[in-house]
Amino acid sequence: MRLIERYLLRQLLTSTLLATGALAVVAMLSATLGNLDVLGQGQSPFLLIQISILAMPQLLSLISPIAVFVAALMALNRLHTEQEIVVCFASGMSTWRVISPAIRLASGVALAALVLNLWVAPLADRAMRDELFHIRTDLASSMIRVGAFNQPSPGLTVYAQDVDQGGSYRNMFLLQEKSDGGDTTFIAGRGKMAKRNGQPVLILRDGSSQEFSRAGVLNFVKFGEYTLDLRGFLATKNTFRYKIADRYLHELLFPDLSQSWERKNRKAMLAEAHNRLSAPLYDIAFMAMALAAVIAGPFSRLGYGRQIIMAGSGAAVVRLLGFGATAAAAGAPLLNILQYLIPLAAALWAFGQLFRWPIQGFLALAPAQRRRLPAGAAA
Repeated sequence: MRLIERYLLRQLLTSTLLATGALAVVAMLSATLGNLDVLGQGQSPFLLIQISILAMPQLLSLISPIAVFVAALMALNRLHTEQEIVVCFASGMSTWRVISPAIRLASGVALAALVLNLWVAPLADRAMRDELFHIRTDLASSMIRVGAFNQPSPGLTVYAQDVDQGGSYRNMFLLQEKSDGGDTTFIAGRGKMAKRNGQPVLILRDGSSQEFSRAGVLNFVKFGEYTLDLRGFLATKNTFRYKIADRYLHELLFPDLSQSWERKNRKAMLAEAHNRLSAPLYDIAFMAMALAAVIAGPFSRLGYGRQIIMAGSGAAVVRLLGFGATAAAAGAPLLNILQYLIPLAAALWAFGQLFRWPIQGFLALAPAQRRRLPAGAAA
């Protein structure tokens, strides 16, 4: 790779890293906000951050085409308006040599996205799903919803006003209903989940209990500490199954048809498999569209705002068509071919625009621009 090509690649790579970082921060904030209820279930902020990080590989595979597209438009527009692309053409470089650094970068990003889709994202998604299932089935989180009345099982209503980082609840209310009458109400200043002899219990402190006997007599008891046995209240019926997005490629392509759920969702699993294989093509397609927007046309000192807007609209349409093809293929497997044709057609159209335009318009500026080339750059 010659000096000028390394320079172009460096400019594009810097912009791509900046765009990816910015979009990744936005995506992580969105994932964090979507899982804020984890804190309300008595979990630590570190677990929330861990879950958000585990969601990042899948989000990165989604945002990589956008990052490549935005970065390419930014870098190419600057290089073109500063006439550095003009210098390349004026020195006798072919169209392919000018765009090859961008295509190399897009190919590298596509390869990284493929690795994310096939191995890293399913691994991270499984770990995230395990954590979320553990939270849902955790004794404290399944029983208590801070700031809300919750019925974890028939016959038990629980409320807690707040929870601290140590897992202790404040200002608790419990209503224990009994089939033979004699309902009991507990009010406590503090409470904490624990286990005694391997059995789940709720330790209430600084509170009182009120119970009406079957004879209609109110029994009122104040206590410093009271242990409520929770056996029989919290038997979980949750079943655990990895979602389609959590599965590896071989599991999507070759489902276990002895399982009723996999038989029912085999078409959707096949569509997801082809989506993972075809999604990296959008990195190359979007890079080609960005190149076509800036390079495929006459030089303009006024910038390329109109072309950039048209390219952005076209990229949005192409990606939406891709999402639509994935959704349609979940019901009709023959449509999976569209998941490949859409990005390939966009890329071929963009390359056609790039190689359709002659470079004579750039060569007219050659005498004034040759002096700007680094020594040996075009050799």
